Parts: sequence; structure tokens; C-alpha cells
Amino acid sequence: MELSEHIPDLIAHYGDVAVFCIIALESAGIPLPGETILVTASIYAATAHGLNIAGVIAAAAAGAIFGDNIGFWAGREIGLHLLIKHGHYIKLDEAKLKLGQYLFKKQGGKIVFFGRFVAVLRAFAALLAGANGYDPKRFFLFNALGGVTWATLFGTLGYIFGAEAHKIAGPFGLAMLAIVIIAMVFGWRFYKTHEARLMQEAEAALPGPLEGRL
Repeated sequence: MELSEHIPDLIAHYGDVAVFCIIALESAGIPLPGETILVTASIYAATAHGLNIAGVIAAAAAGAIFGDNIGFWAGREIGLHLLIKHGHYIKLDEAKLKLGQYLFKKQGGKIVFFGRFVAVLRAFAALLAGANGYDPKRFFLFNALGGVTWATLFGTLGYIFGAEAHKIAGPFGLAMLAIVIIAMVFGWRFYKTHEARLMQEAEAALPGPLEGRL
């Protein structure tokens, strides 16, 4: 039986604590139904099940921020070193790793913020930010903004629209995923067309070896 089927029981027994834990684990890199437990808990709050919507939103936002920070520091402390040592197995040499850091330095805030709204990225955006050496202060800022906005938006949807919120949240998530895929396609085409120039810019912005840079 999938965890999603146990969510009502988890909420009934543990309330906001369950919301915090599931979302924190998902944000740290474990694929779990964070959005589902947020919307379901918000519906419970709207139907007099002993939950307060402000508490649900606060627990979801705190879980998102806490979990993302765990994922970020795991990526920062372990991810880059693993990529430097073993990246050649997946055709990631130091020049390409450096390019990833350069691009994250320029666009990382958008990835961290909007990644919160895309199921595929929600569990991995923080890890990627850490592994790509994204600035911790900027990560915390965009992570907090994304976590609070996401929790408030989907918590409010669940509270106001009840069971219909799942029908709204699903298409919204799919639309965000479609936007990300389209952006990745165009980004890949742009990268292949301007690869040499981007490599030069990355080297100029991040001279020297990557090891020991963090």
C-alpha cells in the first residue's frame, strides 16, 4: 500500500507534525507526497477536524525550508566531491561541472524558487543547488520565499476549495512541469549553440580547480 493511502490516518493521529515531517523528508531528497499531505491537511482544517489552517501552512513552510536546507548542505558537502571524483562516468568533466556552477550562479534563485512548485524538482532542487556551489545566503532567501509561497498557495487552495483543490493542484503542477520541460529544451539548444562561449565565461568567472572551492 502506498504512503498516500495512509495520509488521512497520519494527519488524524499526528496533525501538523506529520505535515512537517513528510514535507521535510521530501524536500531533503526523498520522493514523498508532500503536496498531497499539505492539501489534505488543509481540507481537514476546513472541515473541523481539529487542525488550524495557520498551523498547517506554518508546518508545511517550516518543513519545506528545513528539508531543503538539509538537501542543500548534503549536496554542498558530498555532492560536488562525488561529481568531481566520478563525474567522468556520466561524461561530466571539470569544465562541465564548472559550467553548471556558473549557470547556477546566474539563474540559481529561479531554480530554487520555482523548483518548489514542480514535483520532479521539489525533491532535488536543493541538492543541485548545494552540489553546484550556490551561495548559501541566496539559497536560504529563495528557499524561504519558495517554501512560504508554496505552503500558503496550496494550503489556502485546500482550505477554500476542499476536495476540489486536488483537481486544481494537479493541473497546476503539470503546467509547471511542462514549462520546465520546454525551458530545458530551449536551454539545451541554446547551450549547444553557445557551448564554447559559455565554457569560456565559466572559466573566467570561476578560475582554478573546483576541489576546495566550497
